[in-house]
Amino acid sequence: MSKTMLAARMYNVAEEMRVEEVPIPTPGFGDVRVRVHAVNIVPNLSNILSMWTTWFPGDPLPTLPATFGLDPAGEIEAVGEGVIGWSVGDRVYVNPGRYCLNCNACRHGDMVNCSSYAFAGYFGFSPSSVQLLDRYQGGLSEYMVAPSYSLVKLPDNLDYNSAARFGYLGTMYSALKKANAAPGKSLLVNGINGTLGLGAALLAPAMGLTEVYGTGRNPAALSAVEALLPGRIKVHSLADGPVDEWVHSVAGGGVDIYVDALGPGADHETFREGMRSLKRGGRCVNIGAMMGDLVIDIHDMMDQQKAIIGSLWSTPGESQELADMVAAGTLDLSPLEHSVYPLSAVNQAISGVASRNAGFSNYIISPSGE
Repeated sequence: MSKTMLAARMYNVAEEMRVEEVPIPTPGFGDVRVRVHAVNIVPNLSNILSMWTTWFPGDPLPTLPATFGLDPAGEIEAVGEGVIGWSVGDRVYVNPGRYCLNCNACRHGDMVNCSSYAFAGYFGFSPSSVQLLDRYQGGLSEYMVAPSYSLVKLPDNLDYNSAARFGYLGTMYSALKKANAAPGKSLLVNGINGTLGLGAALLAPAMGLTEVYGTGRNPAALSAVEALLPGRIKVHSLADGPVDEWVHSVAGGGVDIYVDALGPGADHETFREGMRSLKRGGRCVNIGAMMGDLVIDIHDMMDQQKAIIGSLWSTPGESQELADMVAAGTLDLSPLEHSVYPLSAVNQAISGVASRNAGFSNYIISPSGE
């Protein structure tokens, strides 16, 4: 086996990545080495590479140069000492969440709230995150090392390209779980036609949701989302009037759950309209990274017992639940449209995401060339 591999690395913020030869990493204690078959290029990656240090200076990037790549899927090629339950040849998705296992949150089993929590191949959430970011590089490389706690076993009926979408799909799934989504509950998603929002339409059958309402700005994309579940999804263009007025006209007293999947730069009023769409006791979950201070009616929240929850990503356990849904046939990912690029075209893929077919497009880098 060669001692080197190709990896896409960023040397400076706002510069294109360089594809170059680097040493193949050796798995440490508790780690595995994965041969990467697919990495999802998320729409936010260009922002991370070009504007992150300006937008969110408190959320550090890895020490540059670094290999990025948030959502890898592939097969285990080597197993480090101390790994139990995983073998060479296992097909896996690698959840990018990394944690220290030593802080108070970790010792209480609350790993997502680790004081050093980081997204491998992306960014961290505290100064100490850099240690984890530097130890575990991202998936835009032929091979990567990952802790065995991050692995998700893929069933035979789940291809690597679809599995590489588990990050954004899992973000929606975790949000719905936090909001107690269940049969009989109604759901509103702001941005249902986007990469994050589409997950609600895909997950609705598996979670028993029969009443789903969605908004967006692209009428053609909204119609395509509505066609996924005729009669169960109703859509509304933001150009056609306030969200809350529409929801109350079609859903009576409002909805049980509101998930905001709008990204940075979105209008705050749209978020407030979503809040006003909630019925008494409703829950709002924010996953879209809308920026800035938000003015809301806190007294109404008290009287109506509404709640706002921030939800970040998903756990490896939740990712495994997604894989199990696919295995059981309750989660259908066939609507995803894969656009696959070789590692050498990584910069082209990142820039091409801007012209995607809403959330249906699934931009993939295939470092293995398969």
